[in-house]
Amino acid sequence: MGIKDVREYLRQWDREKDILEFDTSSATVELAAQAVGVEPARIAKTLAFKNGEGALLVVAAGDARVDNKKFKQEFGFKPHMLSPDEALALTGHPVGGVCPFGLKQDVPVFCDVSLKRFDTVFPACGSSNSAIELTCEELDLYSRNVRWVDVCRGWA
Repeated sequence: MGIKDVREYLRQWDREKDILEFDTSSATVELAAQAVGVEPARIAKTLAFKNGEGALLVVAAGDARVDNKKFKQEFGFKPHMLSPDEALALTGHPVGGVCPFGLKQDVPVFCDVSLKRFDTVFPACGSSNSAIELTCEELDLYSRNVRWVDVCRGWA
């Protein structure tokens, strides 16, 4: 699971060789920014929330924080993060490497508008020491984004 699944998934766009793997951890926004060499805001973090018996993913800029009121208005329920075990079971990726690619189950993905201010962003690739540089258009396509949402604060 994890990075192997993401590598296979990204092969359909011939992007599997563009995955960056680091000798150090990229499991947090700060560590990922250091590993990649960019400002933390350009890290596209994937947040996993409970949605009934399943989950939904929100991909947001590294400096954005989920706004509970906006989230509830958008999705109709209060945001509750998945536990590490739930995240692994539903996405196939461990916490620190959760990403919207090569998912174990059919989990809907929503990209937050906080990412759109950047030409490129860096989501993880299924492990705690990986990333890939993508345009927002590529992220939209590769993640099978349901739609762009505005559920975060603190980034504008």
